[in-house]
Amino acid sequence: MTDRLTIRRPDDWHVHLRDGAMLDHVAQYTARQFARAIIMPNLSPPVTTAEEGAAYRDRINAAVPAGIDFTPLIVAYLTDQSDPDEMARGHAEGVFTAAKLYPAHATTGSAHGVTDIAKIMPVLKRMAEIGMPLLIHGEVTDHEVDIFDREAVFIERTLKGLVRDLPDLKIVFEHITTSEAVDFVMAAPANIAATITPQHLHINRNAMLVGGIRPHAYCLPVAKREQHRLAVRAAAVSGSPKFFLGTDSAPHAVHTKEAACGCAGIFNAPYALESYIQVFDEEGALDRFEGFASEHGPNFYDLPLNDATITLERGETVVPDKIGEVVPFHAGETLGWRLVS
Repeated sequence: MTDRLTIRRPDDWHVHLRDGAMLDHVAQYTARQFARAIIMPNLSPPVTTAEEGAAYRDRINAAVPAGIDFTPLIVAYLTDQSDPDEMARGHAEGVFTAAKLYPAHATTGSAHGVTDIAKIMPVLKRMAEIGMPLLIHGEVTDHEVDIFDREAVFIERTLKGLVRDLPDLKIVFEHITTSEAVDFVMAAPANIAATITPQHLHINRNAMLVGGIRPHAYCLPVAKREQHRLAVRAAAVSGSPKFFLGTDSAPHAVHTKEAACGCAGIFNAPYALESYIQVFDEEGALDRFEGFASEHGPNFYDLPLNDATITLERGETVVPDKIGEVVPFHAGETLGWRLVS
């Protein structure tokens, strides 16, 4: 039995750091666990220009405690009016690592998102030409589509055609939650990959709905049936380079979660690595954890692997009920691994 594991320092390829006071509160937790992170741009207003991206990067760096080596990777927010030249300029200047497609009204901060993918095809074609990845929140938003089916419908209605029409575009299917998504990514060409969150490895929809509504287990995309959790879990530990770590950590203050219309998002950043490694341990796949956490993501983004290392060891990590005014994932639970260096 392996009781201690040293791996290259991981990166988080999907995280929400918010802005203002919340950014100041939560940035430290991501920076302490990860060397780099892809930062989501769904602020108010969203990050749509290179100047806005550079300014947001400066605010993130200012919020990270001194002495922590951390690199925020900024993402452009796509709208119906996005300009191909602006995307290319931001990418060439080293501001934008990627661009994010939010279908309008799909999730938190997506009101300015894309209403019809046809409207951004000129941008996507330019991105394919320059090697700029597209990150996709893959859900339809039609009211007639059941919320538990929105990811699978998006694959059939939008994603298959996009991959067919732009075969050179690098695409990350973000925070996948279904067996359909796993199957699609596995069968797709090498330029299609997916991020996987800790919550979608640990919980199914029962965690949100059985015994009363539990708002701190509510995120978008929502957790699905157990069969889907198991499929996503199998993909994460498979060793396939198509799947890599992306926490989708999304903090909200308690009063905005425990409300008549509670916000979607799970704050998992403080204990993300402990949460992930527990899954790999339970699945007998500790030898594949470094690939998932530290190698597959940089390789897909054509970025260097981190030289620094971190060490986790078997032992109790007690997750507090609250961190400031935010309830973390696994609140009140004891995890079986701890980050020691």
